[in-house]
Amino acid sequence: MAIKGTDIVKRLPEGGKKNCKECGLPTCFAFAMKLASGGSAIEKCPYISPEVRSGLEDALAPPIRPVTIGTGANALVVGDETVLYRHEKTFVHQPGIAVLIADDESVEAVEGKIRKLKELKFGWVGQTLRADLLALQNKSGDPAKFTAIVNKVLPEVDCPLMLISQDTDALLAAHALCAGRKPLLYPVTAQNLEKVISAVKAKAAVLAVKGAGVESLVHLTKRLKEAGLEDILLDPGSRDLQSAVRDQTLIRRAALKQGFRALGYPTIAFPCFMTSDRRRETLLASMFIPKYAAVIVLSDIDEHSLLPLLVQRLNTYTDPRIPMSMEEKIYPINNPDAGSPVLITANWALTYFIVASEVEASKVPAWLCVKEAGGLGVLTAWAAGKFSGDSIAPFIRKCGIEGMVNHRRLVIPGKVARIRNELAEALPDWQIIVGPGDANEIPAYLPALVKSWKG
Repeated sequence: MAIKGTDIVKRLPEGGKKNCKECGLPTCFAFAMKLASGGSAIEKCPYISPEVRSGLEDALAPPIRPVTIGTGANALVVGDETVLYRHEKTFVHQPGIAVLIADDESVEAVEGKIRKLKELKFGWVGQTLRADLLALQNKSGDPAKFTAIVNKVLPEVDCPLMLISQDTDALLAAHALCAGRKPLLYPVTAQNLEKVISAVKAKAAVLAVKGAGVESLVHLTKRLKEAGLEDILLDPGSRDLQSAVRDQTLIRRAALKQGFRALGYPTIAFPCFMTSDRRRETLLASMFIPKYAAVIVLSDIDEHSLLPLLVQRLNTYTDPRIPMSMEEKIYPINNPDAGSPVLITANWALTYFIVASEVEASKVPAWLCVKEAGGLGVLTAWAAGKFSGDSIAPFIRKCGIEGMVNHRRLVIPGKVARIRNELAEALPDWQIIVGPGDANEIPAYLPALVKSWKG
């Protein structure tokens, strides 16, 4: 559990009464409160002893450690969660979806999975949804085959990698081939723990520890922490639905509610090892998204199973306190030109995609101006004073649309027809046109509007 500012101040120099102001704050108490809320850093106080610093760093560490798998732009960050239930605040880092390739699969199967990993991308509410990792399994038991499959995929994919082998020597040999990409190694067990520690201390890696139940993970994580290796994922070994939900929940509750540091790490789940039925595997994966896996490994992917999982993941990990919104700017639809109509709407993502899709369906080239409105829909934004004549006019003047068209006609949503007069006063050189009240009327409305201009 998070340490309080009142507890921190007691550990500061002179019991929190030094008040030297060198941290930039007027008192030690103010510094302690900032430190507790994450608004300052321990380094700001030059007088904290090393022992106290170490203790405070541990106390201030997040209850579930953030872990980065991979490197560069495609690195996957997991962990750093703070709540059991999304509605309490928000879930932070989306779980990574991994695709499993075994080294005994045919060349065609391997190439097919790599191709799907690269090509299966879905545009959704202004975002691109896709799988995140490639998991390579030494299923054959042959170390040479395992290194061969690693060498094959390294130049072909730039996503984070996971290496799976029951043969520790084969696992470490494969790691040596791609250590620069900080792969995820699995499994680290009581049997190979010391060997893995000695091999990876000088090389970047994330270690996924596997136990026979939640309790058995504690020794493994404590030993890794002693060795200075804290990029850890947890697998309690559960391979049935009931046990998996129980263990994932126990780990999360222990970290968040009891502040039990030994279990304060992200978890990994293997629907691919829990069933041979692809549909059931997808259902199991959908369970792990809210309950609480940070990496979910699938035996294969296709658009019919992957898209629902990615949308569920997006919905679950979208901050419920912040509306999904679009960037304030001009969006061209159907390749508009200088004579194309200009429409305006608010920046709630759902509003944008409904309006944009209907404009596209009209086959009429048009400019859609999206006005920042706090992520609200048109009517709600008007009621909140964020979509009015006084706020729209400056946007139209500064957004650049006046230099992109050879006319001065602006179509406003019919639901806010009442702003027409005030907008006309604010934009006296523009003709303000009240458009349809519902977006589904746009495909019929726009062609008729353009025809009337030409007539």
